[in-house]
Amino acid sequence: MNRTLLALCGATALVATLGACGTESTAPSDTSGDAGDVQALTVDSSADACTLSAAEAPAGTLTFDVTNSGDQVTEFYLLDEDGLRIVAEVENIGPSITRALTVNAPAGSYVTACKPGMTGEGIRGELTVTESDDEVEVSSDEQELVEAAEANYAAYVEDQSAQLLEKTEEFVGLYKDGDDAAARALYPVARTHWERIETVAESFGDLDPLMDAREADLEPGQEWSGWHLIEKDLWPQRAEDYTALTDAERATYADDLLAHTEELDTRVQELTYTVDAIANGSRGLLEEVATGKVTGEEEYWSRTDLWDFRANVDGARVAYEGVQPIVSEKDAELADQLTTRFEELQVLLDAQREGDGFVAYDELTPEQIKEFSDSVNALSEPLSRLTAAVLS
Repeated sequence: MNRTLLALCGATALVATLGACGTESTAPSDTSGDAGDVQALTVDSSADACTLSAAEAPAGTLTFDVTNSGDQVTEFYLLDEDGLRIVAEVENIGPSITRALTVNAPAGSYVTACKPGMTGEGIRGELTVTESDDEVEVSSDEQELVEAAEANYAAYVEDQSAQLLEKTEEFVGLYKDGDDAAARALYPVARTHWERIETVAESFGDLDPLMDAREADLEPGQEWSGWHLIEKDLWPQRAEDYTALTDAERATYADDLLAHTEELDTRVQELTYTVDAIANGSRGLLEEVATGKVTGEEEYWSRTDLWDFRANVDGARVAYEGVQPIVSEKDAELADQLTTRFEELQVLLDAQREGDGFVAYDELTPEQIKEFSDSVNALSEPLSRLTAAVLS
């Protein structure tokens, strides 16, 4: 489970923004005020505070430079006004590291959170994005590309969600019936559809922990449920003194997973997307690879991490290709670089195919894991510039 997300909303398109934690209220560093200007703000995430350089910002393109002045890896979230739905996030910020996020922020109220140690609800604050005249003129030709990207990505997410629901229904049926061999075979196939839209699924902060929490990430008192609990029951070989679930427990957890998947599919139908949200989602999916899949932490029991790896890359590539025509017109060199880096990473993945799937993570050599890591890092750098290029 990871926590990087698209900007989403119910009936109306909500563009991604990232906001302020803390109480300081100073003006953004860029105050030129001309239409199309980028407003630059800074965020300081320490062990016990989360301070933004402004408590208010004008609607438009915002760039947040998030610096970790603490001694734990941190994350920075923007949540909807209700504090539940995740709008956008920048993660995996190590001590003394600064990471930037560029987004197009509409007027509204937001809840923000820094998460030192990447656990809990985080250090929360508020950000107000005010109405402004900072609207970038978009040509009719570009608007057509924007609308096509948004519509195509919405269709992709809805299709993947529908396939996730179908495969989950089949999977829980096999599991409840005690057909463990068939359930094990279907597990990574069903999970593929989750991983392709993981940043979307994770935007629902109430559903994600119930469906995708890993045992190692559970907080004190948190009840475990979802995919990875069932994974452990199907692959208990690495567990010490494990007691298999009873038939009644299997039925309870399986039905619970299916119910949450149905709820996810219902919510997905109500979502719309913006191009900067799609671009940030592409980056977020690759971060999912870097923080869990390439390290072999995601599928600790089944060792099916390469299935997830491939699915995250699939989703990141689809999101990128959706906005690629826009980027090609604005920064052709970046578009070419991203296309090449995606292709190079795909070659490495294809080399580990086995039948219709992939080899187990434990079969990779340290050299192969490093090669994957290097390729992910090589793609991450230009992908971090994708949103800025889309909004330029």
